[in-house]
Amino acid sequence: MALLFSEGMNRMERIQKDNQYFKFCTYGFLKNLRFFDPFFILFLMEKGISFTQIGMLYAVREVITNLFELPSGILADTFGRKKALAGSFILYISSFALFYFFQNFWFFLIAFTLFGLAEAFRSGTHKGMIMDYLKINNMEGQAANYYGHTRSWSQKGSALSALIAGIIVLYRGTYDSVFLYSIPPYLLNFILILSYPTNLNRPFEPAMNNKRKRIGSAIRLLLGLLRKPAVLKIIYSSASHTAYLRAIKDYIQLLMFNLAIILPIMASLDLEKKSGILIGIMYFIIFLASSSASKFSSNLANRSRFNIIRLTLLGGFLLGALSGMAYSYEFWSISLLAFALIYVVENIRKPLLTGAIADQVPKEILTSVISAQSLLRTIITTLLALAFGLLADHFGVGISLLTISSLLLLSGLLIRIRLQL
Repeated sequence: MALLFSEGMNRMERIQKDNQYFKFCTYGFLKNLRFFDPFFILFLMEKGISFTQIGMLYAVREVITNLFELPSGILADTFGRKKALAGSFILYISSFALFYFFQNFWFFLIAFTLFGLAEAFRSGTHKGMIMDYLKINNMEGQAANYYGHTRSWSQKGSALSALIAGIIVLYRGTYDSVFLYSIPPYLLNFILILSYPTNLNRPFEPAMNNKRKRIGSAIRLLLGLLRKPAVLKIIYSSASHTAYLRAIKDYIQLLMFNLAIILPIMASLDLEKKSGILIGIMYFIIFLASSSASKFSSNLANRSRFNIIRLTLLGGFLLGALSGMAYSYEFWSISLLAFALIYVVENIRKPLLTGAIADQVPKEILTSVISAQSLLRTIITTLLALAFGLLADHFGVGISLLTISSLLLLSGLLIRIRLQL
């Protein structure tokens, strides 16, 4: 075990930390300076949006992201990745402005739609740039380590964002202003993307002249791969846990808010200001832990990766069930700790799954497999967001979290048996 740890550390030390490495890290850091994130659910509830409507908004965002993922990829290949990414940040900024200036469900629906479009143009495009950079520099074997490092900076951005957001709410006294303050970091990222080298503007592998032939070949390869239990397992494992966290993650704010109410500190402050700074501090701690988890996961890359992936999948759902049960009995501290650990689990899993997919899938079909994973994640997130909102409105957030987590835990066990994994 000591030898494996040493090998993992040596692999991390060999990462080429050049100018572009720091640009990738800075991109992730600035991207996660979204000061509204720690208060998103609280903001929507303050505007009179029900849990069911929140579920609908989240579902629309996921569907829009997936529907436009293929067109955004085509546009990125046609006009260049840098323009596609720059355009995504314009869409993000437009959605922030709508959240700040308008305060009803229909304008929020437009804002979520713009946000979903921005996600479609951003997510796969930047990851493709990183993967092509590794290919160009003969560093493909370090995908899990490299991605783990850059992702850890994203989590550091989230940590600092939460702390700054708490300070903003403390001094401004409202949740609305955090959307306005989220615009400058995204303007900086807009400029940063334009400074990326031109050799990352197009896919490393040249496109075939016959697009139909390429797509048809990709579909045949993809269908063949999806019949393999090992590949299917990776796709389901990655998509289900990520979708689960995407659907429920913002509800942790209700836990933080309830805990902030009972904490015997800052009693002289208004409740919104008190909750603002305390929620910011709680998120700061969670995202620092997530950042460390992302870097730590690269130490596990040489070990029995699939066992770790299975255990963390079931462990994440089990933590969610525990959090929901504790929430129902108003054990806020226990519920918050269990919920926070789901974030940590997800950030251990992400780099490992990136490496696992790269190991199991031929390079010429890798993009198609990632798209299939993204489609499955969107379907699961949409269903979970709608189900969570409906259950929360009728039975409460605790029961909703317990029910959703337990069903996913059961499905994970059944699918594992079915696939003989």
